[in-house]
Amino acid sequence: MPEAKKPEAEPEEIAAKTDKAAAAPADKEGSECRDELPDDETVPGGQSELTGLFVERPESTTVIKGKNVTFVAKVDSSDLLRKPNMKWLKGKWLDLGSKAGKHVQFKEAYDRNSKVYTYEMSIIKVVEGDAGGYRCEVTSKDKCDSCTFEVTVEAVQEEQPANILDAFKRSGDAGEDAGDLDFSALLKKREKKARDEPKEDVDVWEILKDAKPCDYEKIAFDYGITDLRGLLKRLKKMKKVEPKKSDAFLKKLEQCYSVDKGKRTQMHVELHDPNVQVKWLKNGVEIKPSAKYVFECVGNKRTLTINKCNLSDDAAYECVVGEEKSFTEVFVKEPPVTITKLLDDVHVVVGEKVEFECEVSEEGANVKWMKDGVELTKDGKIRIKKDGKKHTLVINEATIEDIGMYYVYTNGGESKGELEVEAKELEVLQSIADLSVKACEQAMFKCEVSDEKVVGKWFKDGVEVKPGNRIKMSHIGRIHKLTIDDVKPQDEGNYTFVPEGYALSLSAKLNFIEIKIEYVPRQDPPKIHLDTSSTGSKNTIVVVAGNKLRLDVEITGEPVPTVCWMKGDTVISEAEGRVRVETRTTLSSFVIEGAERPDEGQYSIIVTNPAGEDRAELTVKIVDVPNPPENVRCMGVGEDTATITWDPPKFDGGAPIKGYLMERKKQGSSRWTKLNFEVFESTTYEAKKMIEGVFYEMRVFAVNGIGISQPSGNSKPFMPIAPTSEPTRLTVEDVTDSTCALKWRPPERVGAGGVDGYIIEWCKEGEDNWVAANKEPVDKNTYRVKGLPTGEKLLFRVVAMNIAGRSPPCTMKQSVTIREIMEYPKIRLPRQLRTKFIRKVGEKINLVIPFQGKPRPVVNWLKDGEPLENKSVGIRTSDFDTILFIRSAERDHSGTYTLSVQIDNMQDKADIHIQIVDKPGPPINVMVTDVWGFNAALEWKPPKDTGNTDITGYTIQKADKKTQGWFTVYEHNRRPSCTASDLVMGNEYSFRVFSENICGLSDEVAFSKNTAIIGKTDLEYNKPAFKERDMSSSPKFTAPLVDRVVVAGYSTAISCAVRAYPKAKIVWMKNKMIIGEDPKFLMQNNQGVLTLNIRKPSQFDGGKYSCKAINDLGEDEVECRLEVRVLKEKKEGDEEKK
Repeated sequence: MPEAKKPEAEPEEIAAKTDKAAAAPADKEGSECRDELPDDETVPGGQSELTGLFVERPESTTVIKGKNVTFVAKVDSSDLLRKPNMKWLKGKWLDLGSKAGKHVQFKEAYDRNSKVYTYEMSIIKVVEGDAGGYRCEVTSKDKCDSCTFEVTVEAVQEEQPANILDAFKRSGDAGEDAGDLDFSALLKKREKKARDEPKEDVDVWEILKDAKPCDYEKIAFDYGITDLRGLLKRLKKMKKVEPKKSDAFLKKLEQCYSVDKGKRTQMHVELHDPNVQVKWLKNGVEIKPSAKYVFECVGNKRTLTINKCNLSDDAAYECVVGEEKSFTEVFVKEPPVTITKLLDDVHVVVGEKVEFECEVSEEGANVKWMKDGVELTKDGKIRIKKDGKKHTLVINEATIEDIGMYYVYTNGGESKGELEVEAKELEVLQSIADLSVKACEQAMFKCEVSDEKVVGKWFKDGVEVKPGNRIKMSHIGRIHKLTIDDVKPQDEGNYTFVPEGYALSLSAKLNFIEIKIEYVPRQDPPKIHLDTSSTGSKNTIVVVAGNKLRLDVEITGEPVPTVCWMKGDTVISEAEGRVRVETRTTLSSFVIEGAERPDEGQYSIIVTNPAGEDRAELTVKIVDVPNPPENVRCMGVGEDTATITWDPPKFDGGAPIKGYLMERKKQGSSRWTKLNFEVFESTTYEAKKMIEGVFYEMRVFAVNGIGISQPSGNSKPFMPIAPTSEPTRLTVEDVTDSTCALKWRPPERVGAGGVDGYIIEWCKEGEDNWVAANKEPVDKNTYRVKGLPTGEKLLFRVVAMNIAGRSPPCTMKQSVTIREIMEYPKIRLPRQLRTKFIRKVGEKINLVIPFQGKPRPVVNWLKDGEPLENKSVGIRTSDFDTILFIRSAERDHSGTYTLSVQIDNMQDKADIHIQIVDKPGPPINVMVTDVWGFNAALEWKPPKDTGNTDITGYTIQKADKKTQGWFTVYEHNRRPSCTASDLVMGNEYSFRVFSENICGLSDEVAFSKNTAIIGKTDLEYNKPAFKERDMSSSPKFTAPLVDRVVVAGYSTAISCAVRAYPKAKIVWMKNKMIIGEDPKFLMQNNQGVLTLNIRKPSQFDGGKYSCKAINDLGEDEVECRLEVRVLKEKKEGDEEKK
């Protein structure tokens, strides 16, 4: 980054400044710093002091536009308790931390040795707007320091010729390959006239400033300026645009506003006209008033308030009045993310996990992890975790290459931590030992180290040993072996094992012993070297079912003995198979591929040679996962619990059962839910958190040291359910000498199990021996307990029953004495029976009359004072009411019915008046008594049969002799006489009368015995001659046929209407073919309405249908189109059937 260009100073000035700075005391610096603070800002904390914290301050500078500039400030933190906080400000208030980005960049570093913080601010590609005063301020708890500096931006300077006119003349000789175009060279050359007069210096720019734009070209021509475009550009830069006075605004918006995130800000303008309307725009879009944007108008002052500013409010704003605008910009300062918990140095051993952890000031902030200037990203080894404010860098299996300094960066700070990785120490568990061997014997060097992954090399006298026919090297786990067969004298020497990556070596010496022996045939008795110490029990080998067993047994003896393996009395062959024996010179191996339970038992190995025999016994035990538990069942349920029990598995797999795992699922579901993750040792388990009323199934797994068994069979479905709450409001309804009637309310909480019934229990007062009154639960909420001891004081209680069992009992608080109470007989006659009870003939009568009395009264019925013996009248009597019912009422059933209830000499009676009514008979002797004008007087006598009720009126009708049509004259006429008016002159009338009661009009009618003739006056009416009208007409369709679309299989019809006289002949046609006597078609003609019915049409019945009407005067024809459609579903169904 290029250094900032600083203004040049004279040497004397520099010296003076230096002396002045040296002479200035420290407190003066503080006072200067205090004076530099703006009036509207205070020192953080209220009691902070301005102290000389800066070791190096940024200096004022001049920078060329488009270049980069960097300012450096250093702060001494040796006397500070915490990390200082640095702010870079422009002017008095603009915090540049919120503008960090491509243009303004910040950097922070810390030197642990000198305890100096270095802060850098870089401005990239400086523009003219970056010019001005800047301030940097550092604070730390109760200490504060600040300094100011200036930035001056200069435009790029271009070298100008001595004569300013030459700046606008192009160079070159007008050749095509000239460097710059010179349009003046293309002009015709003129000879230059020698002038002896000296040229006057003319300032062309002053002339151009005062000239009109239309004169620019003429002035350029006069003074030989050919680059007119360059002239205009330079002139535009030189002109100072004076601010135009606004006609609308007295005071415009400030150039910019700064506000902290979450705070509010206000923008003000003042207008000339207080009544004018303004618009507020944000990024060119009009702002609507809301809770966030508040508009205020006070006189000629307009205010825009933005509440709870966020980053989206960082934008350009305009205030528009008519065609004038005032612009400003709002900067929302977001607090920089700082690191609240710094990184710590980490020291680990190779292979361990490394975690660098830091905390930042805000949740969800982005941080950058770096090492050696390279950003770290997620891969197989490195993981980056975010948890709120906590950020963690995780390095799996640290290596030596991971050593270094790790950095974490935020936009407001950084932190670093050093990682030190120490090589893991290798522990020698068994070192190699010196060996002394004879010729042709085997030498074996063996060592054991702590790390299985360590590899190494073997050396003899400093030379690496290579494997060969006699020399073999092996690495099994932590054990490294070097085996030398058939030792020779040249094998003697120092042998060393060196692990790779460790400064460690293990050495031992091989001594060769040379012995001269005369050959004598040797005979050693056979010996079995059987080592089963690692299996726990002596000579017992435990194998997991399905695994491979290979038992290598070392055999010694001379000559080589014969080996025989047996299971019981069965010899195991050496042939290939799942169970086999592999034999070598000094080694016999017993192999079982995929061990199974039948392979368990006693095995023996017998070795023999001429020198003797040896025998060893061993036991092979096959262990497996246990069998599944058995008989899983539910022993009891609660509201959301169930008690499950099961039987242990019959076979434990050869290893003790450690416990059980349980699962449950809803009936019908396939999703099992685990109930425990730690093994449960007991065979009884209480499952909890189940839903009441839902059926569940359970299964159990058995666990031993080998693994988990197969699941047991599912238990029978069970439902978690709880008994109901106790019944409520238990009261006594009735008591007799041996019975007691009880009633109660259902339980308040029933639950999913519902209520199956109730059990009623009783006991004597003072005792606790409850006796059940009913064996089976009763459904109703009432019950009469019978067989109770007379005179005893008893207590009663009720228990609700459901599938979960008995509910808590509802017990009566007071005892009940079992003794019948005398009660006077009393009839409770219903209100409607206290007056005459009227019914029509044929209706049903059902009278329910309650009564009371104890003991049970005797009930008697009388009709009209005599015993009721009519078989059509039924009587039913209970303990508390009596019922009189008649299936079909007749008029004979009318009368006074007397009900009496009697207990000994006490009696109560009630009379019930029943009246059965019917329609009346016709009136008698209807006569026309007088006729005058257009009136006729009628009289008659009431009917003999009134229907067992009063006559409510009469209905009179009239009919003239000509039409014989009856018309009503009067309805509900109460008197047996009336006058018929408005009769027509010249007509003769007869009359008839109906009688009426509450059942309606009489079925029969009475006709008048004479008629009423309305006489004519002297006027005579001459009838005109009758002329019969000719109705003949040719056929003409008044309603045409209409095109139709129908569904196949559903009957349909098409219709039209025709008018013709004489009657026309109708012909129906389909596609111009006459439809004959086809049973599929039905043709109808109803008074000129023609209908063609088509029964269950198919696709073949579609087409053009026409109807033709023909008579002697002509013919007419109409037609329509019928379309038959088939449903897609029906088509698919037909295809499936096919």
